[in-house]
Amino acid sequence: MSSTLFGNLAIIALVALLVFATCMFIYTVRLRNRPSSPLAEEVGGTKAVLNKLRKREPMSQQEIDFAAQTIANRSSPMAYSIPATIFSLGCFYVLGSLEQLHGATPSERTFLGVIPMISSINITAQILRVAKLRKRLPGAG
Repeated sequence: MSSTLFGNLAIIALVALLVFATCMFIYTVRLRNRPSSPLAEEVGGTKAVLNKLRKREPMSQQEIDFAAQTIANRSSPMAYSIPATIFSLGCFYVLGSLEQLHGATPSERTFLGVIPMISSINITAQILRVAKLRKRLPGAG
């Protein structure tokens, strides 16, 4: 049984997918087990508080605490496991498709794996954008 480059890379992407998916599962379970804030229960509450922080509008202490917790949750290193899982899934799909082709011209199906890869880059950019808000919190150094 001969192994090809794309086959080996697909196996690596699958292993990465499993590792990142496990981290993502642990992260989401931790978030779900935390007590909920009344601001989090409101529709659009999180977005409204973060927009207030972005625009440097006056905020109550409850809103400041909620914003700090939200920023801490979203800028946690484990939060990056979500886009990493999606990116690994896209890599696995693309590399698996290329392995099946055995050097033939890639089809449209191969390029479908690029969609989750681009989406994961967008999610990472959003995580980084929220992490930058830490500097705007009152009392942040």
